Amino acid sequence: MKGCIAAAVALVLACSSWAGPALASGQPSSWSETKCARYTAAWSALMTRRGPYGLGADFLGRHEAFIVSGCTSAPDVCPQSAAELNVANIMVIAAMNAGTASTFPPFRCPR
Repeated sequence: MKGCIAAAVALVLACSSWAGPALASGQPSSWSETKCARYTAAWSALMTRRGPYGLGADFLGRHEAFIVSGCTSAPDVCPQSAAELNVANIMVIAAMNAGTASTFPPFRCPR
């Protein structure tokens, strides 16, 4: 299991520097768009590598809404299972590796 997690983290870290899907101009026009493109690429790489197994519909739906919003919607993706927490942790590391703050990803749980 630890080997799979390490491999997933390595893949996401390697992919987090990608520009991600090209925007209309071919390049992100702002730092916010660049961060979102990098984050989206890392998410795509992680989902390709591990798939959505163990991730609930609410987690996936809220996360997709964050990406669709251009990574600007209010953070409201709350991991509820060990698998969701693992994915959230991997994505926080990937986001930080891509040059964003650890507060960029959409993971927040109500108190």
